[in-house]
Amino acid sequence: MAPMAEQLKRIARAVGLRRARIASARMYVERHALATGSRGRRRKHGRILCYHSIGQSWMGVNDVTPAQFRRHIELAFQAGFQFVPAAHVARYGGRANELAITFDDALKSVRTHGAPILRDYGIPWTVFVISGWAEQRDAFTAENALGWRELHDLAADGAGAALGSHSVTHPDFGQLEPSRMRDELEGSRDMFEKRLGFRPTEFAVPFGQSRNWPAAARTAAAEAGYEVVYAQAEDTRPPGTVARTFVTRVDHDRTFTALLRGAYDRWEEWY
Repeated sequence: MAPMAEQLKRIARAVGLRRARIASARMYVERHALATGSRGRRRKHGRILCYHSIGQSWMGVNDVTPAQFRRHIELAFQAGFQFVPAAHVARYGGRANELAITFDDALKSVRTHGAPILRDYGIPWTVFVISGWAEQRDAFTAENALGWRELHDLAADGAGAALGSHSVTHPDFGQLEPSRMRDELEGSRDMFEKRLGFRPTEFAVPFGQSRNWPAAARTAAAEAGYEVVYAQAEDTRPPGTVARTFVTRVDHDRTFTALLRGAYDRWEEWY
């Protein structure tokens, strides 16, 4: 018989897989239902999209295929959008027909699949880095996350990539003590400075939703030197944050077009 620890790991993996399948099914139903009922909203400012991976299927609902990603860009152009840096929307609001692309986690597929597509269209983009993952201290991060050299090259080779922080370890800030918040926020900036020579002023909230960013985290981020904090969603995000719209695997032509119309501006990902 396997040791008890191994049995518990197997149970945990099975529960995690089951939960992921439930989340995916629920997301599919919710987003299609919202797309059906959406008539669009009058809008005065730009929109920032949040992706995660492009062709890393283990990311589940947060992964889109390269073909799907390219199709999203084409649909946005057909709808009359133009692409601008996320910082432009964050700082100035942007116009209603302006759209920005961001990626959370700095996964390898962003470089291998995302960057070439974005370069084809001349689109600027932003990557929010989990600094502890960029250190690549274990097999998982070495295989799946971009290292500092790769991140440096992305920002320097004319690919249009800006870099921001996504914490040190990707915790839920809604569950952290203030001292841990400071460690995650300040530690990430310190690591950026050590590896890339600058301290980022933009931060994307891990998990990104209203419950993941309490008032204490807002205070800690300001004290750490962050000027812009991104969260989800347009109508439900915590005070003082900049809205982003999460893009998911279930977003094909119909649902992505609804997303651009604002169908998911009150929707938060279930996990």
